[in-house]
Amino acid sequence: MNPSKRLGRRRASVLGLAAVVSLVTPGIANGADRAPDAPRASTLGAQAAQSGRYFGTAVAAGRLGDGQYTGILDREFNQVTPENEMKWDATERNRGQFTFGSADQIVNRATARGQKVRGHTLVWHSQLPDWVKAIRDANTLRSVMNNHINTVAGRYKGRIHSWDVVNEAFADGGSGQMRSSVFRDVLGTGFIEEAFRTARSADPSAKLCYNDYSIEDWNSAKTQGVYRMVRDFKARGVPIDCVGLQSHFGAGGPPGSFQTTLSSFAALGVDVQITELDIAQAPANGYANTVRACLNVARCTGITVWGIRDSDSWRSGENPLLFDRGGNKKQAYRSALTTMGGTP
Repeated sequence: MNPSKRLGRRRASVLGLAAVVSLVTPGIANGADRAPDAPRASTLGAQAAQSGRYFGTAVAAGRLGDGQYTGILDREFNQVTPENEMKWDATERNRGQFTFGSADQIVNRATARGQKVRGHTLVWHSQLPDWVKAIRDANTLRSVMNNHINTVAGRYKGRIHSWDVVNEAFADGGSGQMRSSVFRDVLGTGFIEEAFRTARSADPSAKLCYNDYSIEDWNSAKTQGVYRMVRDFKARGVPIDCVGLQSHFGAGGPPGSFQTTLSSFAALGVDVQITELDIAQAPANGYANTVRACLNVARCTGITVWGIRDSDSWRSGENPLLFDRGGNKKQAYRSALTTMGGTP
């Protein structure tokens, strides 16, 4: 993602250099959960589908006129996430005035090609218009937040596979608490629950997800804070269906406890997804370990890389994606595909 649009984000998680430890059924990691007679596919999305998963990418509407970009997009991926086009500053820059042209372009194109769409994102403290950040009255902000959710989610009702209902609400560091934002500061910590309940009403068939970065290490305070929230929501019947782990990794790839994190969230009764994957310098083993961890957890239902070519990445200087600037498959691509059981 464009770093100028990710205020306050750490560039990447460098939480661990160890490979993912295989904790679950041996054999699954190499695509053994495919049907025995399933053909070995030669593209990421087709191979992920063999185990009922998706392999997707972030998509920018402004790049859809690039033939190389769309060629790779259509060939390789069976899921898309709009990179910026559904965020608040893109959809409601002025109060009550909604614009959906770019988001519509992505959703219409994807659905016409049978690609799942992840809605990203309904409530986030960043890329937020100044008029929202200036609200100090709780009733006003509650009305504004719920109207935004109802309008955006309602427009795409029935067409979205999963929504990132709330994005990045927890603080970095060791507190394990929610970050300061206009939503938390004015509405209190209950704003997340209210957002999820509103989203369920607005789009009942979509999976409702909480999405965050640096929650991949099971031992971190931030991970534990999110875990406590999800456990509480499930216990009280708050409608949460999934947790997205962004997975912006350093060159070492995922932390050694990554699979434990995935399986621990899944044990609460939610799906888990790797939602914004990129790894500095795109090490083949780092991608293999990330994919393997997902395959080893039955409720890890999909992986999305955050961009197609290195030149499309918000971390372009680190060359973190599966295709180089010329659109060529990198060794990391081959590693990800073969780990799922596919054939390059």
